[in-house]
Amino acid sequence: MANSVYRINKGINKPIEFKGLKAQYIWYLGGGVLGLLIVFAVLYIAGVNMFVCVGLIAILGVILFMTIYRLSNTYGEHGLTKRFARSSIPQRLVNRSRQSFLTLKK
Repeated sequence: MANSVYRINKGINKPIEFKGLKAQYIWYLGGGVLGLLIVFAVLYIAGVNMFVCVGLIAILGVILFMTIYRLSNTYGEHGLTKRFARSSIPQRLVNRSRQSFLTLKK
């Protein structure tokens, strides 16, 4: 039998990237586009003029794309998640009782 040729996947442990968007920002963009589709449908069913609907969705779409790409370039793969996690850390701990320190030696 002839020698087998195996292809090596050199993308192991690298973040997923699509058109410059990294990791979770792909999901954010997908959710935003889905939200814009729902807003368009609601406006159209409500009887808003078609050109107003398309213009509004186009403007919101451009803002969405610019914001998501800016966040992706600024924070990278996990930076935005780390920023949100950092805001949930308390600034200080307040202990109004000595009891917890007195029981440490026991």
